[in-house]
Amino acid sequence: MITLDTTDRQALEALARSGRTEHRRVLRARIVLAAADGRSNAGIARELRIVEDTVRKWRRRFRHEGLPGLADRPRSGRPRVFPAAVVAEVKAVACELPTLGDVPLARWSCPELAREAVARGVCERVSASMLRRWLAADAIKPWQHRSWIFPRDPYFAVKAARVLDLYARVRDGEPLGENDFVLSADEKPGVQARYRLHDTLPAGARRPMRVESEYSRGGTLAYFAAYDVHRARVMGRCEPTTGIVPFSRLVDQVMTTEPYTGARRVFWIVDNGASHRNWAAAARMNDAFPNAHMVHLPVHASWLNQVEIYFSAVQRKALNPDDFGDLDEVSERLLSFQEHYNATAQPFDWTFTRHDLNRLLTRIGRHDRHAPQPLTA
Repeated sequence: MITLDTTDRQALEALARSGRTEHRRVLRARIVLAAADGRSNAGIARELRIVEDTVRKWRRRFRHEGLPGLADRPRSGRPRVFPAAVVAEVKAVACELPTLGDVPLARWSCPELAREAVARGVCERVSASMLRRWLAADAIKPWQHRSWIFPRDPYFAVKAARVLDLYARVRDGEPLGENDFVLSADEKPGVQARYRLHDTLPAGARRPMRVESEYSRGGTLAYFAAYDVHRARVMGRCEPTTGIVPFSRLVDQVMTTEPYTGARRVFWIVDNGASHRNWAAAARMNDAFPNAHMVHLPVHASWLNQVEIYFSAVQRKALNPDDFGDLDEVSERLLSFQEHYNATAQPFDWTFTRHDLNRLLTRIGRHDRHAPQPLTA
């Protein structure tokens, strides 16, 4: 006979009612509860549709060990074929570039890695699937790669912080006024007019849009845009090509319209592209419009330029998939999308701050002592 105290009964009842617990544990709890209510082994077996031996086993286990006795016993399982040292050596090989071992591969695949482990004498043989499970345990995926650009500007932190401050409406430690504006500007070059040889078919029932893979080329153009960071407004134009003169026409277009013409200051955040590079471009802009101030991002920091987020939306929503008869049609699409975007746009939820910049540079500095230093103040 099994007798339950209040604590054990509450625990077993909760386990028996649980919808997320493994079925075998729920079954064991029901066996013990039924036994505590005076049910016979045969009756419990009939009710739960199990054999009597199972009922006897768990009644006996609970009587001798209590609640812990309802857990599974440790099992020996299949003995390890590969020692832990072998697994560690294979993972170490996976973390090496293949070229360091004179292997003519750009990156490892599991079959190639398995052959390399055997060639190095790490083990006599190992399957690619086994090796993949080892790597998955440590989240190592040598067959994947990710591109990145190392920040090599020694003044990266200072230049980037200046831009981040402007996004936060701060300049030289002072808040911007209501008549100060921040624009993020750049160009999207090489926008193609590709004409599909067969008509694009709209989506249908259980069928996505179909776009003909063959096309003829109708030339390229460049799309210049200036994005007002805090007003979420885009001003852009299409030009035959990139360059100083086309960018200057964008500046003229923006700075001759309100509220920028009468603004106290208009800060133009740009990258280091040829159309607006170095101090000469900044001087040229300021000579033409004294209230316009060009602010350069560090080299390899276009990801800090908010207009790139807008260009991403242009590519995804207006240009892909592309099917344009000529460049005039491309230009019309870009300018129409710009108007459509401005009708409902909200400022980007920009959350990258000076603090995040310092954390990033500190992390990079752990891997390379030549990395730009974080801000000290």
